[in-house]
Amino acid sequence: MQGTLNEIDIRSILQLIELGQRTGELLVEAYSSHPLSSVNVDYTITHPHQQATSQSTGPFWLVFFLNGQIAYAAQSDGNLSRLRDYLHPYKANAALDHLEYPSIASTNAPEYGYLWVLLEKHLLTPAQGRSILQSMVHETLFDLLSLHHGYFVFEISPALAPQLTTLEIAPLVTKIMKQVQEWKQFNPHIQSPNQCPMIADRPQLKASLPANAFKSLDRWSDGKTSLRKMARYLNRDLITVARAIYPYVQKGWIQLLLSTANNPSTMPWEWELKTAKRAPRIVCVDDNVAVGKTVEQILQAKGYEITAIQDPLEALRLIFPLQPDLILCDLAMPKLDGYELCGMLRQSTAFRQTPIIVLTGKDAFIDRVRARMVGSTDYLTKPFGASELLLLVERYLHSSVTNRLEQELEKTDITRSASL
Repeated sequence: MQGTLNEIDIRSILQLIELGQRTGELLVEAYSSHPLSSVNVDYTITHPHQQATSQSTGPFWLVFFLNGQIAYAAQSDGNLSRLRDYLHPYKANAALDHLEYPSIASTNAPEYGYLWVLLEKHLLTPAQGRSILQSMVHETLFDLLSLHHGYFVFEISPALAPQLTTLEIAPLVTKIMKQVQEWKQFNPHIQSPNQCPMIADRPQLKASLPANAFKSLDRWSDGKTSLRKMARYLNRDLITVARAIYPYVQKGWIQLLLSTANNPSTMPWEWELKTAKRAPRIVCVDDNVAVGKTVEQILQAKGYEITAIQDPLEALRLIFPLQPDLILCDLAMPKLDGYELCGMLRQSTAFRQTPIIVLTGKDAFIDRVRARMVGSTDYLTKPFGASELLLLVERYLHSSVTNRLEQELEKTDITRSASL
C-alpha cells in the first residue's frame, strides 16, 4: 500500500492497518506544496526561507505495527535527542553515552533498541519504559495527524522485537485528533511545538501563578527550551503545556521565540574555541571523478574540509579515521553500492547519528524509501547545483555539530558534578 496524502489521509491509513490487523512498517515522508505551509512539523519552522517548489521534501516518520496495533513510532532522523529528553525525568539520560550499540536495534529504530538496553540494565522500570514509549507514539502521531501533504508506503514485515507494549489505534487517534483541533485554536499566539518560551513580564506572571508553578515555568522559560522539549522534561503532553501558558502568551507576559540552538554565538565560549580548531569535515563517496571534483570545489569555496573518495571499499577504510561530520554517498557504485555502504555505516556506533546524504540519478519515490530504510538522512538528485548541495549540507551539518556539542556539554556537566 502506497500513495500520497492527497489521496488518503493518515487517519484512514491507520484505520485500514487496524482493520486488516497488519504487521509491518508505515513510512511517511512530508512535502510542502507551499514554502510557508501550516503543517505543524519541524520542516516548516526550521526552514521558513525554503524556496517555493512544487514538492519540497521534508522530514519522514516510521510507525511500527503488530497485528493492527502500534508498537513504536518516531521521526526517523537517527537522532537520540528525543530519547534523552524523555529520560530526563528519570535521571537516566546520561546513561546513553555509556551504552554499546544495541544488537536488537534495527537501522530504522535505534531509539527503540537503546530503550530496551536501559530496561535490561534496570536503569528504567518496565512501567517507565512503557510510559516513555507511549509518549513517543503520541508525539509522533500528533505530527502525522497534523500532516496534509506527503507520501506514504506501508510494507508488511516482521514485527519489531522484543515487544514492550502495543497501543490500540482507534482510541489513540480519537484522543489525538481532539488535541490537533485544540492546537489550532492556539494560533496565531502559539504556532509551533518548536517555539521557545521566555518570560517577558516576571512580576505579573509571578503574582498570577502558584509558587511551584512559577518556579517550574521560570526554570524552563529560557528562550532556548522548546515547548516540545519542555513537555518531555515535565512528562506532560504538548497540549497540556501549551494550554497552561496560552493565557500568558496572549497577555504578552510570555514571549515565544524560535530556537537559537544552532547559532554558534549562543554556545559557551569554550565550545566555540573547540569547533574553531577545524572546519566541518565532509566525505564524498562517488565513483564518478567529475562529481567528486565538483563537490570538492563547491564545498572548499565555503571553507569546508572535504575528502572525495572514488572506491567505496576504500571509503570504508578511510571514513573511520576521518570521523566526518557529514557523508555524501552515491547510490550506484561498483563493488559496494550506496545502500550497502550506508547500512554498514549505520551499524557502527561512530556513525549512528552522522548525517548521510545519498546522491542519486533516480528521483522515484521507491528509491528514496529504500535509501531511507537503510538509514540515509536525505537525498540529492543528480545533476544538482551548488545552491542545492549547500542547502542540504548546511541544514544537516548544523544539526550534527549541535548534537555533538550537546553530548560534550552533558559529559562536562557530569564531570563537574562528580568533582564537587
